[in-house]
Amino acid sequence: MCPSDNTEVKPVCLIVSTCAQVSSRRWLNLQEYQSKKLMQESGVTVQRFYVADNAPDALQAAKRLGAKEIVLKAQILAGGRGKGVFDSGLKGGVHLTKDPSVVGELANRMLGYSLTTKQTPKEGVKVKMVMVAEALDITRETYFAILMDRACNGPVMVGSPQGGMDIEEVADKTPELIFKEVIDIFEGVRDDQALRMAANLGFKGPLERQAADQIKRLYDLFLKVDATQVEVNPLGETPEGQVVCFDAKINFDDNAEFRQKAVFALDDMSESDPTETEAAKWDLKYIGLDGNIACFVNGAGLAMATCDIIDLHGGKPANFLDLGGGVKEKQVYEAFKLLTADPKVEAILVNIFGGIVNCAIIANGITKACRELELKVPLVVRLEGTNVQEAKRILSESGLPIVAANDLEDAAKKAVAAIAKK
Repeated sequence: MCPSDNTEVKPVCLIVSTCAQVSSRRWLNLQEYQSKKLMQESGVTVQRFYVADNAPDALQAAKRLGAKEIVLKAQILAGGRGKGVFDSGLKGGVHLTKDPSVVGELANRMLGYSLTTKQTPKEGVKVKMVMVAEALDITRETYFAILMDRACNGPVMVGSPQGGMDIEEVADKTPELIFKEVIDIFEGVRDDQALRMAANLGFKGPLERQAADQIKRLYDLFLKVDATQVEVNPLGETPEGQVVCFDAKINFDDNAEFRQKAVFALDDMSESDPTETEAAKWDLKYIGLDGNIACFVNGAGLAMATCDIIDLHGGKPANFLDLGGGVKEKQVYEAFKLLTADPKVEAILVNIFGGIVNCAIIANGITKACRELELKVPLVVRLEGTNVQEAKRILSESGLPIVAANDLEDAAKKAVAAIAKK
């Protein structure tokens, strides 16, 4: 997801990250100004900008820029900001002005108010920071990205002279305008590769060398922060003859957190769902939905299948909760705490296929949670796989009102029926 004003950018290559562990992780998301700051530190050319958390500071920043035109951007982790609406009545989370004196008034109607876009929850997201930046004219927009490609066993550069739009649409309609360069991880980006990509992007004369330099600096950033993707859309050309990275999306390898502590310390958790944040503490992946049947599974594919079959039989899933593979009894207990804290949940469906997961661990966690949390909603359990007979014995001898299911379809029917009886 690109943190741009109105554009959602999707990479044209498969992005992968080598995982050193089985447990799920919450992906790191940075605000636009944070990504731009990382780029600045690597010598990448971006617009001059300041950030402010109050209107007077925003006004002073606008005056300090001394720019012909200023762009004021609300900082939230969502695209479509330019077409968003504030609950203050202000339309648009991105505003251009040539008068610095109006920046304070605009910031006053942004900060502390919720901005709703096509990518936010219905209630919007409260804006706590704004970015005050120099607005530069763009004579030409291109697309450039460095990302991990499984087919190439490493990083690749992908570029197109058609930027500022959905790159997948470009790839679909005019594939000849998509250019790719495989990067040797030992050599890095060679001069001839950078110059060739710059030429393919349509930069000419002195701008070709300038664009090649920016490409090499972006690769340095890619390595420096353990990125899995650095995507610039647009990489633009100004009337003054400058190559500028106007917008960027950086994805990080979460397994590199131990050596990227400064980067991960930038993570703003305030926009995250509190339940998702709590789940991540226990290496659980939780996504809230609008239904009333909790889905408690191990594996993303199994979670989606469980949600689908509940819907097929007339029910509505309340969440997507994935235990992952390296599950422990404590995680099961914490997962139940999360599920039972949701007032929408009227039944819980546990669907576990134990390959690397020991079903007996799941069963012990379930019985412990049921007793200590005094479970009040119907619980349907379908277990299959490793040590399943022992798991079924634990459940059947627990004396708890647990409904056993033979398979996934049987479990879905019983969960839906349990709510209908209430």
